[in-house]
Amino acid sequence: MAGRGFTFKQFHINHDRCAMKVGTDGILLGAWTPLGRARRILDVGTGSGLVALMLAQRSEPGVRITGLELDAAAAGQARDNVADSPWSGRVEIVEGALQRYQAAAFDLVVSNPPYFAHGQPFDSRARADARHTGSLSLAELFGHGKRLLAEDGRLCVILPWQSLDEAINQAGFNDLHLTEKQAVITREGRSPGRFLLQFSSIKNCTYVGEIVINTEKNDHGDIYKQMVADFYLKM
Repeated sequence: MAGRGFTFKQFHINHDRCAMKVGTDGILLGAWTPLGRARRILDVGTGSGLVALMLAQRSEPGVRITGLELDAAAAGQARDNVADSPWSGRVEIVEGALQRYQAAAFDLVVSNPPYFAHGQPFDSRARADARHTGSLSLAELFGHGKRLLAEDGRLCVILPWQSLDEAINQAGFNDLHLTEKQAVITREGRSPGRFLLQFSSIKNCTYVGEIVINTEKNDHGDIYKQMVADFYLKM
């Protein structure tokens, strides 16, 4: 599967040149992120371009999406994936680091960021580089994410449960408020393994929900099925 890539209903992702392959986290983020009235979207750490293309499929023709990727090989593959997609005219891939990126304000910033701690074993150096928090800390993600947001812009991420409190704290340091928290439960009855989080500079009530991927009856949860129905070939 890793060598052949991943085929969705409306586009195909090759990811053999990317350290991080197509996975559930990216698919969840791309399917869930509330688009609202966003016209300019930034995908930080776009990798293969998966999330950027999912957001392109879900958004109106006038929406412009930028995928920002530090790794040259991944950025090149993302450009190829975008060129082969139906949305090549409105998705741009930029190679570079978020810390040095300069652009006009975005209405929405999304990221499936690196989150593993240093010292954890990995099966490859590239995968380690892509996932170690040294590449992009949560402090940098929220600090530079806020810098690039429009006044009423939003920032959406997917993170493991261990990073939840730090993310909320880092958001607060940058005057961003948690407005939605979706617990991602891999199997019904278990504790959440991931959280989908939305932050905004405009303080509002926080909507709290949960998404169950697999039920006790070995079926997919209803909310999850609705989210990914337009993407998975067999959903």
